Amino acid sequence: MHGFFSEVSTALKYWIGIQGLCTRFFAWLARRMPNERQRLLALTIVAGGICGLAAVAFHVSVAWLYGLLIDRSASAPGHAWIWWTILTPAVGGLVVGLGLTYWVPAAAGSGIPQVKAAYTFRAGAITMKETIGKFVLCALQLGSGASLGLEGPTVQICAGVSSFLARMARLSPVNQKRMTSVGMAAGIAAAFNAPIAAVTFTLEELIGSLDQTMLSGVIVAAALAAVVEQKILGSHPVFFVPRLESYKLANSSSLIWYALLGLLAAMVSVVFTDSLLWLRKWFRELSGVPPWIRPAIGGAAAGSLAVVALLFFHLNGIAGNPYPTLTLALLGGLPVTAMAVLCVLKLAATVTSYSSGGSGGIFAPALFMGGMLGGAVGFLDVTVFHHSADSIGAFAVVGMGAVFAGIVRAPMTSILIIFEMTGGYGLVLPLMIANMSAFALARHWRHTPVYEALLKQDGIFLDQRQKPHGPRVTPILPPQESSAKAAEALLQQAP
Repeated sequence: MHGFFSEVSTALKYWIGIQGLCTRFFAWLARRMPNERQRLLALTIVAGGICGLAAVAFHVSVAWLYGLLIDRSASAPGHAWIWWTILTPAVGGLVVGLGLTYWVPAAAGSGIPQVKAAYTFRAGAITMKETIGKFVLCALQLGSGASLGLEGPTVQICAGVSSFLARMARLSPVNQKRMTSVGMAAGIAAAFNAPIAAVTFTLEELIGSLDQTMLSGVIVAAALAAVVEQKILGSHPVFFVPRLESYKLANSSSLIWYALLGLLAAMVSVVFTDSLLWLRKWFRELSGVPPWIRPAIGGAAAGSLAVVALLFFHLNGIAGNPYPTLTLALLGGLPVTAMAVLCVLKLAATVTSYSSGGSGGIFAPALFMGGMLGGAVGFLDVTVFHHSADSIGAFAVVGMGAVFAGIVRAPMTSILIIFEMTGGYGLVLPLMIANMSAFALARHWRHTPVYEALLKQDGIFLDQRQKPHGPRVTPILPPQESSAKAAEALLQQAP
């Protein structure tokens, strides 16, 4: 016990030393650059590089924990792998649940809604406690086998780093908000190795307008974060398969199936969102189950669904890293039954993992579900029209973007991000048809996008005009968001 407290004391001294060093650096910067506009430009450049490093550190940590925890559990000898595959996500969820309940509640969820709320109500302020908590707890949750993604958390971590720099530099609240948008763009760019999509996503999802100063900062930070990520992890796309670049619309008759894919993607998107919100509300009403136990229930459910996939198809992707299995679908290497079942299993596993109160995003699961759905529709194209087998992979690529557009409601980003992740620029027309169909139909059937719906469920209304009338609604907020006074105090306190 004495050794533990000694290590904690050493860590605190180390952190205090870093803060002191940062304080001296920013004091020096203020003397050299008394103009705040100049400091904002300098901080944008610094933030782009540091956010890239933070994103790389997070991704490497998650990959290491994948190999240490869920991958090792799934490959255990005999029948022991079944129990380990169920138990590992459950234990990981239990530890994360304790951390979210007693350490940093604001680290729950995907990260995007939290950044949007901070941007709207707190001048973009995200504390370092929230940032570090997101890094540690989300890495553990993902590595232990939760059916969630690391892209949304990367955004929150990078936005937190950028917000920390802005507060240390004593920027005005307006420029602190700009720095939060810089962090979001850097996080998306580093998460997907997609700097162009990072810019459009930040504009579509966070800013909502063309502030020239903000836009220039977003572009610079996204480019720098992508460069840092590429220098360390490689410059290739996320799905580094040269064959994907050759996919194109070879037969105009396939457009019928791409339109059908857009319709099905919208249906999957609405089912996913509605299920997520319903089950999240149900978990919160489980008064007999403490909040710190609920992520363990979601983890056990995700592990059980992963066992089903491994037993019947010898494929993972439900619990753990989904991209290797998704790559097989993009290459047309999975049977239609496997793709259809994996789409359903992933939807159920993600809904339970997220709704139970865990920490992780929905970007990667959306891409996985879309890839499996698209591949299944591509099989119909091959069967009915006797087109080339490459159609299965091409449909899987388009399906990723269509489901992403239906769930996230960022239509421009959904097209660009697929281009940058796969290098498949020959599918422009199918992507536009399927993505815009999915986006329009999902918006028609469910008006509120998933992130706004999650915030409303917590009592947070980004648009105050949508706030319900009648009895006063008490928002379910992390401590630093509970009132305007708390928000103002947060901006004044030390990072």
